[in-house]
Parts: sequence; C-alpha cells; structure tokens
Amino acid sequence: MDPATAAVSAVPSDTCKELVDLFRRPQGRSRARPDERAVIEDARTGEMTVNGKVVITYRWGSGERPVLLLHGWESRASRYAKVIARLTELGYSPVAFDAPGHGEATGDTTTLVEYRDIIAELHRTHGEFEAVVAHSFGVLATFVSLQSGMRTRRMVAISSVPDFAYLIDKFCTRLRLSAQMKDELRRQIEREVYPGEEDMWTRFSVFHKSAGVRIPLLVIHDEEDATVDAGQAARIVEAFGDRARLVTTRRFGHQRILGAPQVVAEIAEFVASGATEPGQKTAAVAG
Repeated sequence: MDPATAAVSAVPSDTCKELVDLFRRPQGRSRARPDERAVIEDARTGEMTVNGKVVITYRWGSGERPVLLLHGWESRASRYAKVIARLTELGYSPVAFDAPGHGEATGDTTTLVEYRDIIAELHRTHGEFEAVVAHSFGVLATFVSLQSGMRTRRMVAISSVPDFAYLIDKFCTRLRLSAQMKDELRRQIEREVYPGEEDMWTRFSVFHKSAGVRIPLLVIHDEEDATVDAGQAARIVEAFGDRARLVTTRRFGHQRILGAPQVVAEIAEFVASGATEPGQKTAAVAG
C-alpha cells in the first residue's frame, strides 16, 4: 500500500460521506434562459409532492398524443424549449417537470428513485406516452421506469448515462480514488441514498432486461461530449440492434446538444414517424 492509498484508507468514512452527497445533491440550480422563457410561460403548470418536496410539472397542447421530456442532472425542463415548440406545432402535447433540487422545484436533493416515482405519476395521469425524450441522467431514469411498467411507443435518448455504475466508475477515475475508497463509496450509496433497492448496480442500467424493450430507439450523442463519452451511445445501439438508430453530432458537447436545430429536427421527425430505419446505425450531424 503506497502512502497516498494509506492516507485515503485511514479516513474512508468521513471522506465518503462528503462524496456520497454529490450523488443526491445537485451542485447548482440553473435558471431559465431568455430564449426559453416564452415557452415556459405558455405552459400549464402544476405541482406534485415527492418525499416532501414539491415537483413542478409543465404541459402544453391539447393533452392528446403526450410526449414526456426528461431533463438531466443539474438541468431543468426549460432546456427543451425548442423541442417543445416544434412538437406542439406538430400536434403533440409535451409534458415535463423540474425534479427536486432543479429548476423551480423545492428541495435540494433527489435520486433516481424519485425520478422514477415522478414518471410513474405522470404516466398515471397522461397514459401511455407517444414518445419519451430524455437527456443524460433522464435516459437512465427512463429505462428504470420502463422496467417498472411505464409505457411509451418510442424513445429518444440524448447524451445517455448508461448505468449508475458508470457514474461511480467515472467519478472515481477522475478523482483517482483507490479501489478501497470506491468500494466504500458504493456501500454508502447503497445504505444512505438507495436503501432497500436490492441489486441496484444491475437494475439501474439501460442494459438491464434490454431484450424486453421492443420500442424504436433514437440515440443522439456528441463526439465531443466531455461528461459521457460517445462510446456509451455505441454500446446502447449495439445492445438494441435494429431497434435503435444512432445520430452523432459535433461541437455541441453535453448540454448545447438539446437546442441544436439539427437535433430538434431529428427528434421531431423521429417522434412523428414512430419508427427507425432498420439497419441504419449512424447519421452524422455537424455543429
């Protein structure tokens, strides 16, 4: 054991408590941008309570042909403003929310389980979704919700977080944490953030029971995504085979991709068509 490892291993509990908090507490609450405000102000807003925290919900359109939009970690529903405007023009009824600790919602913590519970309630309210469009952490939440019975006819997965284990692995690699620290971090996340969620490292994954997910899937990822490497998108498409189509973009990164005109067009076309083109794996969209 080298000195650095020994020093870390000597104080795993206190250090891990601080690190665990990062996996339930967003480190920033973004605000609506000027070009998003008109769309948000046009929404019919509502509230629901999850674990004592108020979630803000948004809906547009007539209520027919609902499309659920899921934001990622440290993001908010308004980031879908351009997608919302286009889907509404096409006669769809977008539905979105600000998760606890995000946007206009209350609280300062949230979890994948809370995302799942919010999605379940929206599913009960709106019925089967014409489509789900999800970004980053929202993609993982969608697949966990599909495992729990949420139904949609098709799905768009943007900048996808493939599984919860990926988040831990990347985090530990970035901080150069020891294997002992990583194991302790995983144990504390199990106990403190996801108590009672058995086998979470297997179940909290895009790939868990993927054979049972028969819907068409559009996967969009930027080649220069510094948050989730583009190779994860290729893994997802390989796992879903002819059910999936991959669109790669350039120079949008992890966040700007949501408002890119070409990406908005791809999403709208896919939602409206309701099908992928079998065998077509890659289409490049330049920024």
